[in-house]
Amino acid sequence: MTIGPNGKVQELEARILGALRHRVGKNERAAKPHDWYNAAVLALRDDIIDNWFASTSRAHEAGAKRVYYLSLEFLIGRLLRDALSNLGVTREMEQALREHGLDLAALEELEPDAALGNGGLGRLAACFMESLASLDIPAFGYGIRYINGMFRQRIDDGWQVELPETWLAHGNPWEFERRESSYLVGFGGEVTSDAGKIRWTPGEKIEATAVDTPVVGWQGKRVNTLRLWTANAMDPIQLDAFNAGDHAGALAGQVRADSLVRVLYPADSTPAGQELRLRQEFFFSSASIQDIVRRHVQYYGDIRTLPDKAAIQLNDTHPSVAVAELMRLLKDEHGLDFDEAWDITRATIGYTNHTLLPEALESWPLPLFERLLPRHMQIVYAINAKVLREARKAGLDDAAISAISLIDEHGERRVRMANLAFVGAHSVNGVAALHTDLMKQTVFANLHQLYPDRINNKTNGVTPRRWLHQSNPRLTSLIREGIGNGFMAEAEQLASLSKFAGDAAFGERVDEIKRANKVDLSNTLREITGIRLDPDALFDVQIKRIHEYKRQLLNLIETVALYDQIRSHPERDWVPRVKIFGGKAAPTYHNAKLIIKLANDIAKRINCDPSVGELLKVVFVPNYNVSLAERIIPAADLSEQISTAGMEASGTGNMKFAFNGALTIGTLDGANIEIMDRVGRENIVIFGMTAEEVAAQRANGYNPRAVIEGSRELAQAVNSIANGVFSPDEPDRYKGLMDALYSSDWFMVAADFDAYAAAQREVDGRWRDRAAWRKSAIMNIANVGWFSSDRTIGEYAREIWGVL
Repeated sequence: MTIGPNGKVQELEARILGALRHRVGKNERAAKPHDWYNAAVLALRDDIIDNWFASTSRAHEAGAKRVYYLSLEFLIGRLLRDALSNLGVTREMEQALREHGLDLAALEELEPDAALGNGGLGRLAACFMESLASLDIPAFGYGIRYINGMFRQRIDDGWQVELPETWLAHGNPWEFERRESSYLVGFGGEVTSDAGKIRWTPGEKIEATAVDTPVVGWQGKRVNTLRLWTANAMDPIQLDAFNAGDHAGALAGQVRADSLVRVLYPADSTPAGQELRLRQEFFFSSASIQDIVRRHVQYYGDIRTLPDKAAIQLNDTHPSVAVAELMRLLKDEHGLDFDEAWDITRATIGYTNHTLLPEALESWPLPLFERLLPRHMQIVYAINAKVLREARKAGLDDAAISAISLIDEHGERRVRMANLAFVGAHSVNGVAALHTDLMKQTVFANLHQLYPDRINNKTNGVTPRRWLHQSNPRLTSLIREGIGNGFMAEAEQLASLSKFAGDAAFGERVDEIKRANKVDLSNTLREITGIRLDPDALFDVQIKRIHEYKRQLLNLIETVALYDQIRSHPERDWVPRVKIFGGKAAPTYHNAKLIIKLANDIAKRINCDPSVGELLKVVFVPNYNVSLAERIIPAADLSEQISTAGMEASGTGNMKFAFNGALTIGTLDGANIEIMDRVGRENIVIFGMTAEEVAAQRANGYNPRAVIEGSRELAQAVNSIANGVFSPDEPDRYKGLMDALYSSDWFMVAADFDAYAAAQREVDGRWRDRAAWRKSAIMNIANVGWFSSDRTIGEYAREIWGVL
């Protein structure tokens, strides 16, 4: 019997007790909290499985076209609260557990965050999977079941330390191994021709096995599948070597297989690291494409109808090799000629680009690619020949043709994976209006010239179920009181909230909710860091991956300047402010790790200085993840979105903060522009150069030294950091970091500093006018419903995939 919103608590309680006894193997007296957590998941899972089977059957019976979303990351976070909310049985679960003296919120805390992603890319993929199910679109997500995934971050004396994230240490009650869905993935070997038939004989074979997790849509109307691949050697142990005493060598094959699914983004600064990254990308892309093709042939018979029944979307450049793998299967396994296979491949595949950074567009040394994937190298050459002939026929010049080529011939020859994805897709989309325009003008300018109708925009979105309803239940309840329940299913109905923007009583209730969330966050951060925070201060938050283009350094230098000003002018009416930072740096990214250390050094100095008291506090939150974001974002007053203009593709944190009533301080970059258009220029704080101005500065000979020396506050802050004020134990620790600002400042920290500092003082002025601040907060909430991932997925579905 299905449990609905009005289901009996007693029935759910009986299910939990049954699962505890018969599936966990404990009675009530012996059960520990983790046993109760598992029993609660298993009891809930029964309904999910029924809906899962029904969803699959409906799609099969209707002959529905399926969406296949390939992503190296899925940052799904915890699933119990998500499933309870979407099924509408949170209260029933709370009451059923309360009968046994258990608190649902406490049990939810026992669920580890799945270590399957790094930042916005992976969280976007998770939001998209939830929206696909909520919009009743049949879909599979494909990725890797990382054993350790992204590292767990510990801060030791201010430095980032990377530790393995052991999220699977005690099993995962949400997943199901599908041994019948196993595929051989090959590497190396040789390519031969037998009577005109091309045959690739890999030198190494790895078995990819599917592990499925159900993804529950809103109100449980559809349950889709997140299919993650795990790896096993064909011969996990060489017994002859083991018996001969070579115990480690006997396990070498399994170790190589394990390495494919062990860590997300292994460092690629060494040849071995590059090889592992390429092996990972091909491993999951090949297994996924084989699974898609097998399913299509099983259901529909004719491989030629693949584009009619399957839409494959590549989430960024990581799965680009799927283009060559699909071509290989169509040609070598299904006997199609090149042109027909190429037409089917392009009609089936779409490509989403998420970045303009050259290093993220991915290219691999040609010898490495050819050694690991010799057949695919042949196919890439054949695709390249076809594309370059098209370019020549279209009248493109030699420079444009060189830029279009899938093989970079400059210096070390490399295979350009972004170009492969572009030419192998019928649709190439950016993720914000500015980003899409810049794609056409910069990294894909020549490909856009050749294929002028291929690039389109799909501005990112986030699921309001996770980022408003679940993470901020107090605010959600208030909104329901004000405008009813319609926004729960259709986020754009939040627009009705704008009628309360000038309502003083409603604004005060919004303020009370924000303060309650800040109290909760203050308690959490005190437990984690030991730092006491004032919930009446302005909570100024920058939480995201640590990278120089995201400009945490700009924020930190302004923090130092503010610190100096508060000490120098204690008579001024300073707004109490808490600066909250969080994020991980790539293990080999020296400057990013140095920025984390700087944040902690600044915090150490400021937080114990009685001359500033409670006027300024700085906190770096270790091991930032989805669960911490769900606590931090509802408590934020100010959302820092301050990337160098033209470098952030979209951003999704900016949307999550706005859904929760935080005001954005940001550049005209990524989706900030579209947020400004929606919420109104008066309800956002914009500063700094535009993307065009940044490009002009770089082209015309930017002189950062003159800028720094011309700004007293900036010069003082930079010099104090460089001279060891915040690192007395190692005075030169930040000298190189600050010297780089004087000599190059590629990310325009100095160029935007004065505008940023002025914008922060504008924030102070707005904060003092509490009524105006509340009005702006309400207008942000009311006008960001368009940034729901439901809207984004609807656009993909109609304009790229053809499934709505």
